[in-house]
Amino acid sequence: MKRFIFLSLIIGMAMVVRAQDVGTASYRFSLEDCLDYAFGNNYNLRTMKLTEEAKDDAYEQSKKERLPGLSASVNESLSNSESTSATVGGTYGISANMTLYQGGAITNTIEQNKLKVEQSGYQTSQYENGLVVQILQAFLTVLSNEEMLKYQQAVVEASEEQLKQGKDLFRVGSILESDYLMLEAQYANDQNNIVSTQIARDNGLLTLKSLLSIPAVAELEIIHPDTAAIAEMGVLPVVSEVIDRAMVSLPDLKINQYNVDLAKLSLKMSKGNYLPTVSLYGSVGTGHSTFDKLGTQLTDRMNEQIGLTVSIPIYDNSRTKSKMRQSRIALQQAELDMKQSELDIQQTVATEYHNVVAAQNKFRTTEVRQNAYSKTFDVYRAQFRAGSITAVDLLQQQNNYISALNDYIQSKYEFILRRKILDVYMGIQIKI
Repeated sequence: MKRFIFLSLIIGMAMVVRAQDVGTASYRFSLEDCLDYAFGNNYNLRTMKLTEEAKDDAYEQSKKERLPGLSASVNESLSNSESTSATVGGTYGISANMTLYQGGAITNTIEQNKLKVEQSGYQTSQYENGLVVQILQAFLTVLSNEEMLKYQQAVVEASEEQLKQGKDLFRVGSILESDYLMLEAQYANDQNNIVSTQIARDNGLLTLKSLLSIPAVAELEIIHPDTAAIAEMGVLPVVSEVIDRAMVSLPDLKINQYNVDLAKLSLKMSKGNYLPTVSLYGSVGTGHSTFDKLGTQLTDRMNEQIGLTVSIPIYDNSRTKSKMRQSRIALQQAELDMKQSELDIQQTVATEYHNVVAAQNKFRTTEVRQNAYSKTFDVYRAQFRAGSITAVDLLQQQNNYISALNDYIQSKYEFILRRKILDVYMGIQIKI
């Protein structure tokens, strides 16, 4: 019992230490660090790479189907009856079988598995593009909330100062109690805004951690990029160039092209069921009936056999004919999907391009508006300190400033996100 208690304590301490190690894990990542880490650790992406490995293994195995199959057999038996004494006997043999022709099935299967391997690589690239967009969105959400926090903290400091001034003015009867209470309510509201933004920031970090496949309890600090380069992001190529580059770089079209190629191959394989199958086989065997003069028996009973088998399909209840019809339909569907995919990509990229232009214009407008309201708010604060305006006038301008500030920060990061998504479409490496 003492030993059991001691072991339990050791195990418990080890689990506590391990839990502490997990809980204190910390990361400090830039956007590029997040992308690099996700490409090596994201669980879904790793699963897709395992799928690639499995398909590659199937491809390698299909190439080995050209080789002959070889097997050996050993049989020893004991016989006994009332009329005869017990006897022993045995047979030994080696046989081989090789398909020489099967309507092109082996060749087509090899080609089919090769196409699946190549397509799987593009499917992984497609997932990587989606992962990049998700990481971009989560990363920029955290950035926008952290920038918002800085402004909100400054607003809270201003509200606290205004509340103190309002209290002094209320004591000397310069403002009404209702004005002072409005200042108090505004201060409480500004503090609540900070809490809400902190929660939004933390939720964004949780989303980013999930995409990186790191524990939710781990510490993740993001490195703020230099968003001063946002002016360079406003330089856009013409929409036709963006579409052309997207049509070349996006894996979606290549995936659909592989679907067409696989459908053509499936039709070819269906036709092969009408053709004969030719197989070569051979065997070597021997045996014995007693253990007396075993070597002589094995030599005398040695036999060899070689042969050629031809199997010709005559009638299979129209299964091959039906399969060919289905294969033709599948090919037509794949070709239509390919054409529709081309239209969808063009539509998506053109729409995203227009969204970037709209987001850029909104960002410029909100930037001007925010600067104007910021300066106006500073003027009203000075007037309130001088006692020339009421708390109602001050708070109205403060709310106008906060609203303009929210619009500015949201439009800023919305523009960055949409601009970078355009880079993803064009196959440009993502960095800020």
